[in-house]
Amino acid sequence: MQQNMEGQELYDVVIVGGGPAGLSAAQYTARLNLKTVVLDKSKTAGALAFTSRIENYPGVTKPMTGPELLEIFRDQAVAFGASYVETQVIGVNIESEPKEIYTMDKTYYGKTVIIATGSMGRKPGIDGEKELLGKGVSYCAICDAAFYRDKNVCVIGDSEEAVKEADLLTRFTPKVTLIAQSNKLKTGDNHMLDDNKINVLHNRRVTQIRGTDCVESVVVLDHETKEETLLPMDGVFVYLHGNRPVVDYLNFSVDISDEECVMTNRMMETNIAGVFAAGDVSCTEVRQVVIAAANGCVAALSAEKYINHRKKRKMAWG
Repeated sequence: MQQNMEGQELYDVVIVGGGPAGLSAAQYTARLNLKTVVLDKSKTAGALAFTSRIENYPGVTKPMTGPELLEIFRDQAVAFGASYVETQVIGVNIESEPKEIYTMDKTYYGKTVIIATGSMGRKPGIDGEKELLGKGVSYCAICDAAFYRDKNVCVIGDSEEAVKEADLLTRFTPKVTLIAQSNKLKTGDNHMLDDNKINVLHNRRVTQIRGTDCVESVVVLDHETKEETLLPMDGVFVYLHGNRPVVDYLNFSVDISDEECVMTNRMMETNIAGVFAAGDVSCTEVRQVVIAAANGCVAALSAEKYINHRKKRKMAWG
């Protein structure tokens, strides 16, 4: 249904999320002369913003922090003509024409919407987790394992993902502890845990992560004895239930999987025409900056095709 937009700006593309997926999408849409706005909760939020060291992104010839890489993404998008607004999105009406994105301050209207809010939906729930995020607390072993060579690390969780990430960490350090709240790990059909490599603590819960400038130790509660133990630790990888894509503001207006990610096809199209999703908020199996950026590019070209009623996507070369 056509909305009354008197006095309101109409954007070709409204991008929700200012991480690598959202900002890469903005670079492409803005460069294609589409009126683009990026709505970002905060420059300091998101997985990349909490990353202290990046050295495996193509074109990055020396290590840099996540915020530094994000700033490059942001500057490029703005240089091409995209608008960047720090604001909290609280709801959407993406079945209307134009589509409506509600923030704390105003409503944004767009011909298309790209959802790129990432996967840090779980609020930090362990004492010290929020304060030490990016300072020894991580949500991605494949991203940060190399920084903990021969150091004490622990993985918190009993899911298949937690088991796989603990196994990955053993390639870098023999000092890996898996702290599971249950008595049984969810190892999956094709994955066996090597108990000789990983110290597994069943029926335990981390109640506190301690440290000043970086992680120094964790406090572990034994559910049976109710005793607490202090374990020296350099890195903590959190894989607790609730670490999910940020989709609450969508209120199931697009198809959401059982894992709470936004379902798309290979061209980042959702079940709603003119609505796309990119990066960790989508049902991707690999969470890396380069993958998120590539998703953003595909979503942008799909949005341009939708707006201009093309049969094929435009090749943005040159």
